[in-house]
Amino acid sequence: MTATVHHSLPGRIRVHYDVREITPRQAILAQSLIAVQEGITDISVNTNIGSYLILFNPSVISQSEIENLFKALGAKYLEDEKLLEAVAQIPITESIMSIFISTLMDYFFKKMLPLPVRKLLLFKNIVPRVLDALSVFVHEGKLFSTQMLDATALTVASLTGNTNTASSISMLLQMGEDIEDVTKRASYGNLAHKLLISDEPVHILDGNEEKTIPADALKKDDLVIVREGSMIPCDGMVEKGEGMVNQASITGESLPVEKKAGSGVFAGTILSEGELVIRTRSTGRDTKVQNIIQMIDNSQNLKANVQRRSEALAEKIVPFNFALAGLTWLFTRNVTKTMSTLMVDYSCAMKLAAPIAVLSAMKEAASLGISVKGGKYLEACAEAGTVIFDKTGTLTYANPVVEKIYPMKNYTEDFVLQTAACLEEHFPHPLGRAVVAHAEEKGMFHPEKHTKVEYIVAHGIASTIEDKKVRIGSAHFIFDDEKIPKTEEVAKIQEESLKTGRSLLYLSYDGELAGVLAIGDPVRPEAKEVIQQLKKTGIRRCVMITGDTEGAAKKIAESACLDAYYAQALPEDKVSLIEKEKSLGNKVIMLGDGINDAPALSSADVGIAIEGSSSIASDTADIVLTEGGLHNVAVTRVLGQELVRKINENNAIIIEINSLLLILGVFGLITPQLAAVLHNSTTVGISVKAMQGLLK
Repeated sequence: MTATVHHSLPGRIRVHYDVREITPRQAILAQSLIAVQEGITDISVNTNIGSYLILFNPSVISQSEIENLFKALGAKYLEDEKLLEAVAQIPITESIMSIFISTLMDYFFKKMLPLPVRKLLLFKNIVPRVLDALSVFVHEGKLFSTQMLDATALTVASLTGNTNTASSISMLLQMGEDIEDVTKRASYGNLAHKLLISDEPVHILDGNEEKTIPADALKKDDLVIVREGSMIPCDGMVEKGEGMVNQASITGESLPVEKKAGSGVFAGTILSEGELVIRTRSTGRDTKVQNIIQMIDNSQNLKANVQRRSEALAEKIVPFNFALAGLTWLFTRNVTKTMSTLMVDYSCAMKLAAPIAVLSAMKEAASLGISVKGGKYLEACAEAGTVIFDKTGTLTYANPVVEKIYPMKNYTEDFVLQTAACLEEHFPHPLGRAVVAHAEEKGMFHPEKHTKVEYIVAHGIASTIEDKKVRIGSAHFIFDDEKIPKTEEVAKIQEESLKTGRSLLYLSYDGELAGVLAIGDPVRPEAKEVIQQLKKTGIRRCVMITGDTEGAAKKIAESACLDAYYAQALPEDKVSLIEKEKSLGNKVIMLGDGINDAPALSSADVGIAIEGSSSIASDTADIVLTEGGLHNVAVTRVLGQELVRKINENNAIIIEINSLLLILGVFGLITPQLAAVLHNSTTVGISVKAMQGLLK
């Protein structure tokens, strides 16, 4: 491989190579092979201009040794099929300006060729477009397609002897398509980058030695070392080690998943504990993240209706282009004016801008901790009239806390809490954890003064402290089994708990009631504000449905300012409520987090799983909130509304501008070439606008 040093500084050199001799894939392979050499701290490549930027440690490797590394990369390495196949990522460094310049250079070069050669090249460009138009007609039954528009314009120009016009049109069409392709790929890349973003270097095993390379130099079958707190840079299989991986960005699972030898891992996930050695299966554009993005964009079932309507509208307008061209020829007999009407269509911009807007919205959502499984779910969020909340884990944290302590007789609150925590710390059930946590918050020390602790299933805990019997548990355990006298004060506490929805733990000491601990699952502090925000966006009804008691449901509903609530509901009752709302003509958003919420999440127009959800809830849901809590419910609603507004606004602009261009063409105020330039500029401009953020 011939490479020359273009510029050098201590520890940094730029090397150029001949792009005519080395393919982009070979250039990436060379990057990967040099990256693992001792002393190389970083290496990046620009395959468009044939340039490497290398950072190195001069005390380990010299500039001349680096030059020799490039010289040693001959055909033995760069033409090795297995090595080339392992290069999974070829960076896209295209830009609109580079396409513009290269296309113009190619166009003016061809202008200098003899006329017969230019005609032959023009014929070579026209034939594929005609065949493409015929293919659409044969396979899709569309005679009036955008492909037919382009083929007709080129054919008419060529047959009427306007070779220069035909060449210009061909060049502009190709330039427009290339720019559109780059713009679309950029929108894919932005979303994938948002999910895979990491500036961390990659640590790999080279034999028994650990080496550091840039992430884009990673290739198939490399052994990657990932340590606690780092992002996994590739899809692959764990070779050795154990760890807990946070897969929320891919699967929506809130809790880390255990990974060990033989387990599969995905790029973009985080190793929260442990250390793994992973054999790389795929990187970059070949990873699960990118496959998910392409599946979302390509699947008709996952497209937003407003996107499908844009594409359908674009197809319906095409016949009018042909009709206008026919009328223009009929009344003017002017080939130039006729071709101008053929050079402008609404389809390109509409078909390109709508999916780009959807992908950009999903990228923006991902940056906010909102994982959206398809554009249609953002649109459904925008159109919904009813939001149904599960209670536990959704409007609350599903994390019980001690809200009140009722000491009895001569006992104090501290004694009741200290004794209860001393017993409960041995058995980690939810109410017990709440007691222990409350004692820790108060900085309370509870020494082990008791004897053996016995857990009685569905009743409570029994032990002895200083030869005195101590019991903690349910009312049935304390009052029925242990025969502790029940007072009027206890009856009042129980009556109050029914109204507030609190659970009660009873503590007895030496045969008498020492105190009662009231434990509740408080509403999320942001719940009331989020409900108000949803109402401001046009949501008409916010409803809660729960399997909890009437008192608990009423307390949460009042705290969050809900319109209605349903208590003591079964999972099938949640589905019935959704179907009832749908029958009234309302689109429904359902929020849940548990296994029992999965049927309801599936039945709703949009199922949203809150962070901390069970795996099955996250898998069933259409949208998963990986962070941000309930606030992101309102954010998702606004994102959906802004997406619909942007697509409709873009369509209106496309129709207005292209209609103006058609009018100018009909009256001969612009040439076919200028019509093509303005039309393509509009398409690119609208596409760039579609990529802009939705939220202020």
